[in-house]
Amino acid sequence: MINEQKPTAKKTVFSGVQPSGNLTIGNYLGALSNFTEFTETYNCYYCVVDQHAITIRQVPAELRQRTYEVLALYIACGLDPDKCTLFVQSHVHEHAELAWILNCFTMFGELSRMTQFKDKSSKNTGNVNAGLFTYPVLMAADILLYQADLVPVGADQNQHLEITRDIAERFNNLYSPTFTIPDAYIPKEGAKIMSLADPTKKMSKSDENDFASVRILDPRDGIIKKFKRAVTDSDTRVVMEPGKDGINNLITIYSCFTGKTVEEIEREFEGRGYGEFKLAVGEVCADALAPVQARFAELMNDRAYLESVMKTGAAKASHTAARTLSKVKRKVGFVIL
Repeated sequence: MINEQKPTAKKTVFSGVQPSGNLTIGNYLGALSNFTEFTETYNCYYCVVDQHAITIRQVPAELRQRTYEVLALYIACGLDPDKCTLFVQSHVHEHAELAWILNCFTMFGELSRMTQFKDKSSKNTGNVNAGLFTYPVLMAADILLYQADLVPVGADQNQHLEITRDIAERFNNLYSPTFTIPDAYIPKEGAKIMSLADPTKKMSKSDENDFASVRILDPRDGIIKKFKRAVTDSDTRVVMEPGKDGINNLITIYSCFTGKTVEEIEREFEGRGYGEFKLAVGEVCADALAPVQARFAELMNDRAYLESVMKTGAAKASHTAARTLSKVKRKVGFVIL
């Protein structure tokens, strides 16, 4: 079931990144580096989701700084503000308004089954707040406001997209076609980059072990050092096999940065051992991130430009979001003045 005719033939993509912690190569390979491919053929809305970030206590000055940083990284990774809409979530009030309405169309049982709520609440036992519980509803509002057809997500976020689809279908069935039912876009490679310290777990920007995650802004020497210390098995063959979580993860990372297939990588490093391979992975990663880091530094020295992008993006996003919110308000029975 889809919404009324869109004003353009192009389909729409929406995605958002939280300004919490330092973004890793998992964020880069699983999300940021893929965003540019959509901008020529889709209407793209890319958001800094600062409202999501406050489900965990934040230092206000640090949150503001990271908001600028994520926007700068969007642009440094190749996104052109003239070809897509870049904005900050809290600058578009329709997100919070639609989230409240959708809360009333979301079941308690649905939210209680969200695995991310269980994980985060177990790690933050002193702050299991209502926002943490209803986080998926705000995410649904983010997506549905823009009538998104496609949502680039990591494999671990697919559950949140499923509840978004359920909420949209419920609303559409109760009233009339209002929301587009979004589909997920999960890259075949690099959708889930694992920790270098524990390759059975996803690489996390909040990991306390500095050697577990490679951050986009890590210096070259630090990147190479982290890969040299990456946990692997006792074998020495660079081959992707079940049970070889550490080396499988490194092969995935090398493949993402070089575009080479697993078979090509296995042939390239046949008989060369883990040490040489780890160094090669670190070098290709550092080489790929160097131009991103240089552009990021330029952008962070031009706050006025970043704020102009924020203002322009918020105005464009709000124009679209307001149309959707107006339809929703009319359908639920609110008086529109």
